[in-house]
Amino acid sequence: MFEQFEAHIAAYADLTPDELKYMRSLSVTRKLRRRQLLLQEGEVCRWKTFITKGLLRTYYTREDGSEHIMRFAAENSWIVDHQSYNDQTPSKYNIEAVEDTEIILWTRENFDRLLLAIPAIRDLSERLKSNSLDASQDRIRMNISYTAEEKYQAFITSFPDIFRRVPLHMVASYLGVSRETLSRVRHAQLKRQGENGMV
Repeated sequence: MFEQFEAHIAAYADLTPDELKYMRSLSVTRKLRRRQLLLQEGEVCRWKTFITKGLLRTYYTREDGSEHIMRFAAENSWIVDHQSYNDQTPSKYNIEAVEDTEIILWTRENFDRLLLAIPAIRDLSERLKSNSLDASQDRIRMNISYTAEEKYQAFITSFPDIFRRVPLHMVASYLGVSRETLSRVRHAQLKRQGENGMV
């Protein structure tokens, strides 16, 4: 499991064998079954998590029981509830395995040790935070200005692999549209593609 992390991190940070060994020594590996929670609403997020296999989703549940997906995270990506992790406050979100998933985790204390000991990890962490902020801003812009059709097209263009791996009701939840609206949009797009000879 850690070997996959090493292969991935090599593209983003130039780490020595000793630095990788130190990272490994401070890490914990886990396997999650489909629908198993990594983080439950009300708990404090104590881990920074790297996904080596599988797919996770971050979501919150309204009082009426409806779910709203904030993010999907697949192989070779990181997932954390930043607010809960940074402030050590109860999370407003759940993080759940959509598929059987394998992860590497570092506690906040251990990741802080890595940030102090390995400048390349500190730089990578800053880039990841910046990328996360950019993605959040793009998501807000999409939600307040895109039509349902534009949201759907942006999702399948940006996340084709995730689109193939999650059920339509989760895509609808992520896009902030009803399942009926998504079905209508999808049907209209498939019909257009058929008329254009693309199907």
